[in-house]
Amino acid sequence: MRFSDSFLDDIRQRLPITSVVGEHVSWDKRKSQPGRGDMWACCPFHGEKTPSFHADDRRGIYHCFGCGVTGDHFRFLTEKAGMSFPEAVEVLAAKAGLDLPARDPRQEASDRVRQSLYDVMDLAQRYFEAALAANIGARTRGYLRERGVEPPVAEQFGLGFAPNARVGLKEFLAQNGVGAEAMAACGLVVAGEDIAVPYDRFRNRLMFPIRNFRGRIVAFGGRAMSEDMAAKYLNSPETELFSKRRTLYNAQGARQAAHDGKPLIVVEGYMDVIALVSAGVTGAVAPLGTALTEEHIGMLWRMSPNPVIAFDGDGAGQRAAGRTIDLIVPRLKPGYSISLLNLPEGQDPDDVIRELGAPRFLELVARATPLAEALWDRLIRGGGFDTPEARAGLEADLKAVAGQIGDPAVRRHYTQAFDERLAVFFRPLEQKSFARGGRSHDGRGHDGRSYGARHGFGDDRRWRPGGRAGPARVLVSEGLKKSRLFGAGSAPSPREAVIVLAVVNHPELAEERHEDLAGLELTSPAATRLLGSVLDMISAAPESTAQTLRETLERAGLGEDLAAIDTVVRRQGVWQAGPDANKIDAETGLKHALALHYKSVRLNRELKAAELALGNEPSEESYERLRDIQNQISSVEGTEALIEGFGSLSGRSVRDL
Repeated sequence: MRFSDSFLDDIRQRLPITSVVGEHVSWDKRKSQPGRGDMWACCPFHGEKTPSFHADDRRGIYHCFGCGVTGDHFRFLTEKAGMSFPEAVEVLAAKAGLDLPARDPRQEASDRVRQSLYDVMDLAQRYFEAALAANIGARTRGYLRERGVEPPVAEQFGLGFAPNARVGLKEFLAQNGVGAEAMAACGLVVAGEDIAVPYDRFRNRLMFPIRNFRGRIVAFGGRAMSEDMAAKYLNSPETELFSKRRTLYNAQGARQAAHDGKPLIVVEGYMDVIALVSAGVTGAVAPLGTALTEEHIGMLWRMSPNPVIAFDGDGAGQRAAGRTIDLIVPRLKPGYSISLLNLPEGQDPDDVIRELGAPRFLELVARATPLAEALWDRLIRGGGFDTPEARAGLEADLKAVAGQIGDPAVRRHYTQAFDERLAVFFRPLEQKSFARGGRSHDGRGHDGRSYGARHGFGDDRRWRPGGRAGPARVLVSEGLKKSRLFGAGSAPSPREAVIVLAVVNHPELAEERHEDLAGLELTSPAATRLLGSVLDMISAAPESTAQTLRETLERAGLGEDLAAIDTVVRRQGVWQAGPDANKIDAETGLKHALALHYKSVRLNRELKAAELALGNEPSEESYERLRDIQNQISSVEGTEALIEGFGSLSGRSVRDL
């Protein structure tokens, strides 16, 4: 909203500028004259040892004689604290004891509702924090110690614990005068027409308060404290206060860090953020149970023109990084981009911080791969550009990527950069005659190395700016991925087929469990392709229906994969994953399939460890351990879905998952 000059002047007159600036600097006692409102300090905008920063209450301005910055109350908060102008006005008006200019009645009513919901969220955090500190939170405190989260850090982030009680939080809020409607509006209880008695949404979980840019709690995230819980992480639903697409974890702290000149680093989860901030890397943020969205990109660019994406080094993390690249490219604009930090396979930022320490991690951040280089690397990974057709294909791919950029100036410079790299990349081929190269039919010379390898690129080297090179990574084209040579024809397991088909036919389940589904380790290429595509579509269009998803998958060339999944589920007779099942049955079926899948993945990891232990140190104990795990795997594979509301108990036959 627009604020009148008289209202802004009133704030300036009521608040000495030294009181605003004084919250961010330490005044020099020798030079300052508090009685006259004439204060000096070391400049908060540039490093210095001799005070040259001056704040004058009589004039209502500050000025640094070293770097030249000048401004008033509002400019100081926008430039130093990273606030928007309306945020600065609101903060200073509250300090001055002034009400903001009147709004229309509907807006005022909405503001009152939002304020009351903020109060409810604060009450909920008090409950969770008290539970973590009590005896009931001992196991969760132990988990935090194992992860290296010390009590001061837990207090800094407001971490808590949701006891394994059906109505514990509900009763606490009711005792503090919170009505059932407000509890549901905050997403703290599960309620609905088909639920007779609302109950706590979060139970037996480590709780992470999620704050907006103003530091108010808008949602919670909960990590399961038991392995048999279907969802490892559970976030608050969309509410009046909370939109996953417009919220980042630790946004307030990261914005301040970015304005202080520190790098803005995007990681995948709460614990990664906490680990980085604990180590002094304060500019860390994370999306909340969903891939980065267009709104997130806008938020990041308002904090920093070049945030660093540091997703995990596993398959899910790299797929998430790839989706981010595809999202960013069309939206590039002058001066704004991203860089990518490629972590070692199987490691997350928390692991890297533990092993290397914060200084080494920041060195890696400083050398993160620029977007243009990441795009180039992605297209040349497979090598094999010795034929004119392959070279023309690479050139066409690069033009297609550059053509996606909306801004004409950025598009022109990307096209020029790609053309320059192509000229360098193909120059050795242009200098060597195909007729007298001493090359064999497989493209290799008499020394057994490929032509590209002998000239510093190709199958074992890749071009990088400044002559740098590194190990090549395999790239499989989309056409090859879909071919039977790549395994597209292999049928997925019934469990994986149920998981994929359930989210295709019931997209709302994918929106609610996006983070868990994105991190699944699937064995079937078809199931992996379908699930990744569905999650991307739902992230881009949360309102997607089963019909629109199927139509989009067909247009994307995944119709054959979808038909294979349909066939597996139909043969198994798992009706809960079908389009006619209601949401409760579909959700129950998905939960059961996920639980079995998690258990199967965990047991197979334990099996590999047991086999290794038996090979290293044969003993009766290690042999019995191996047999026990094998029996558990057999049990999982033969488990029938006989839980309440599912399978035969609902009067419907169902086969094993």
